[in-house]
Amino acid sequence: MDLPPPQKRIRSSSPQPPQPFDASIDLSLLEALEKSQQNAIETLDLKTLKRLALSLERRLNANTAARLKYPDNPEKFADSELELHEELQKLKILAGAPELYPDLVSLGTVNSIAGLLNHDNTDIAIDAVTLLQDLTDADVIEDNEESAQVLVDALIENSAVELLVQNLSRLSDSDPDESAAIYNTLSTIENLIEVKPSASELVCEKTKLLKWLQARIKIREFDSNKQYASEILAILLQNSAANQKRFGQMNGVDTLLQAVAMYKSKDPKMGDEEEMVENLFDSLCCVLMPLENKERFVKAEGVELMIIIMNQKKLCYGSAIRALDFAMTNYPPACERFIDVMGLKTAFPAFMGKVPLSKKNKKKQSKEELEERLLSLIASLFGGILRGSRRERLLSKFVENECEKIDRLMELYMRYSDRVKEETERFDELELDDLEIDDDEKYNRKLESGLYTLQLIAVILGHLWTSEHPRMRARIELLLKQQKLTKNDLKNILQEYHDNIGDLDGPEERERAQSKISKFISALS
Repeated sequence: MDLPPPQKRIRSSSPQPPQPFDASIDLSLLEALEKSQQNAIETLDLKTLKRLALSLERRLNANTAARLKYPDNPEKFADSELELHEELQKLKILAGAPELYPDLVSLGTVNSIAGLLNHDNTDIAIDAVTLLQDLTDADVIEDNEESAQVLVDALIENSAVELLVQNLSRLSDSDPDESAAIYNTLSTIENLIEVKPSASELVCEKTKLLKWLQARIKIREFDSNKQYASEILAILLQNSAANQKRFGQMNGVDTLLQAVAMYKSKDPKMGDEEEMVENLFDSLCCVLMPLENKERFVKAEGVELMIIIMNQKKLCYGSAIRALDFAMTNYPPACERFIDVMGLKTAFPAFMGKVPLSKKNKKKQSKEELEERLLSLIASLFGGILRGSRRERLLSKFVENECEKIDRLMELYMRYSDRVKEETERFDELELDDLEIDDDEKYNRKLESGLYTLQLIAVILGHLWTSEHPRMRARIELLLKQQKLTKNDLKNILQEYHDNIGDLDGPEERERAQSKISKFISALS
């Protein structure tokens, strides 16, 4: 039960008129005060911690007793609530000594703090949230990972995650303090996941956080809490197939499509809003990992929406290409829909660099990023459309206008090939200096320098070559000759790709992918 009289609210002390600054105050007094505060933090030890913990327990017990004795008379327990508030403020000093967190746990204080998240007085619950946010702040725990792990484990064991999420449902943006508490609650949840990544699945399994986040991003108006909600959603979906599937079952794909559709013909107004839109697209790409969500994306006309966004050439242009690539990877129905709704007319002018982007878009999306995304999208199309009239429509794009798209492929092939060569030469120089670099690290570094994109280009050229179209083959051979290359150079790239295909999607998918690459290599022999 909240305190009715305004003057009794914890955050509403009686207003005082502003006092004029007295220039005669000796600055040495201020320096001494600051030094004493620093010393208080420096001398924080187990003895001080025990005193603070005991004081909190006493105030908590007094408040509980007063509420039980006078449940219908808030005036009787108002003072005990103010004292409890003050004790929680004092505990913030612990953020200066994270090495004491294991002692905080062993004293049982973490259990008490977690319990206060469910306090009848929202102000006390907000105090508990703010305290936990301070104790788990990334800067605080950076060099104290083990102590932070002990604290976070104890919070999870004491149902802090569930209570934090329950708190969200009783907080409102209409109250400035509560709006700030929503932000702090999300921040605390993020901090917990940062320390214990496995908590991202636990929080979605045991609470209604995904449902709350879903409702939040549905709100049309932008604010800082909607932006933070989009960030937490992206974190929860990032590396968890379970969360991706769970959100898909909640109609999450459609929710995300509706949220990004607001920006199909307009750009975000400010930096924070831009970040929110990026988070929404990150979430969309993550949720498109499971096969069943790709199906939901196609049924919800996500392919059509992304093409509309591309045609508008606004800030979300590159993000729409990325979402399409995720949707079409290993999912032929999305590739078929893309061709059926005239997606080729949108993708290939972009691939040729003929799309005039706005200044804002150029700043946000580098030309190279777009090139790489479009190459991935085209490779996905070739992987998903294997025969029939759609395949012919795709292949015909590389014949029109004197095979200009094959010229473009070879231009990109040479650029990325040169980069990979430079990286390989750098390895050779390091090894001459007796610095050992293992094969896995070499390969990963080459991927980062552009090898993956080079491999995509080689795969697309492999598809073109195996089509046995005489004009395309003649063009590829001519361009290789002009660059003083042979088909063996192309085969070597494909062979390296073949040998390093992982089994993330299962051994059967790996075998299928390797079989396809082997056919390209054989055809080039």
